[in-house]
Amino acid sequence: MIPMNPIWGHLAGVLILLMMFSFIGIWIWAWRKYHKPTFNRMARLPMEDEPAFDNREDRP
Repeated sequence: MIPMNPIWGHLAGVLILLMMFSFIGIWIWAWRKYHKPTFNRMARLPMEDEPAFDNREDRP
């Protein structure tokens, strides 16, 4: 078996930490109170007959 250089383990650990902090940062950003009205409006869009921002030209 070929021994692996220990630097790869450190790089993998740093990469995992960066991905974990990125995920937590995005999660915190998304759950701020500032975004709640937008998310609520987007959640109701599938139930609306005509979305308010529909800019299609082919409507009668």
